[in-house]
Amino acid sequence: MDKLINCMYKKPHATTRLICFPWAGGGSIYFAQWGRLFDESVEVYSVRLPGRESRAQEHFAENMDQIVEEVTHALLPQLREKSFAFFGHSFGSYTSFAAAARLKETYGLEPVHLFVSGTSAPHSKSRYSVPKRSGLSDEEFLRWMSVAGGTPLEILQHKDAVQLFVPPLKADLRVVESFVYEKPAAHVLSCGITCFDGASDTPHDLEAWKDLTSGDFNIHKLPGGHFYLKDPDNQNQLVKYVSKYLETADMSYL
Repeated sequence: MDKLINCMYKKPHATTRLICFPWAGGGSIYFAQWGRLFDESVEVYSVRLPGRESRAQEHFAENMDQIVEEVTHALLPQLREKSFAFFGHSFGSYTSFAAAARLKETYGLEPVHLFVSGTSAPHSKSRYSVPKRSGLSDEEFLRWMSVAGGTPLEILQHKDAVQLFVPPLKADLRVVESFVYEKPAAHVLSCGITCFDGASDTPHDLEAWKDLTSGDFNIHKLPGGHFYLKDPDNQNQLVKYVSKYLETADMSYL
């Protein structure tokens, strides 16, 4: 589990674990630092995917099944220990949902709450109107990155830095671009789902996430674009919202 999970702030007496899934190309550091923002009842696990950070020598995942298989297999003992919730941003919304669906179907386990951020539901038709980016040349890709935001201009202009972050980003985009999910005939989950989004981001089909659960459903929009969550004020609001939902979920879980 140690190679998959970054837990900077260990809280052995926590009642709930919040397991965070990174955006495309992302590492584990950003969400691992969330551990200091929650009280002692929540321990934060941040997922570290192959091909980055301490796993830089490993091959990137080629499809969603590979990611889901590793996450569910490595975390299963911990997930059976105490209640847990998932949080994913953008690409991480899909990996967290796919992992939650596998856990429910195969092991009868599911998070007490699923928090998704910055993207349409996996079965939404709006997903297929988005141009595929993974096949762009590096020049075209960097041009798109400069428009999309979220990456400092000085990094985009630094050749060595570009060579570090472009390969994992393209690899994750290939995974999500090949991830096809049909609208289910019945609810896949029974836990609550909360959607977060940047108010100025490209519009996403958030309402469609409601199709995936029989549990409660909420949407919150915060100021900013696709990486709205990097703003300190928004980050604090996210932690406040997540903490509130986990407190409610914990009471029903007990």
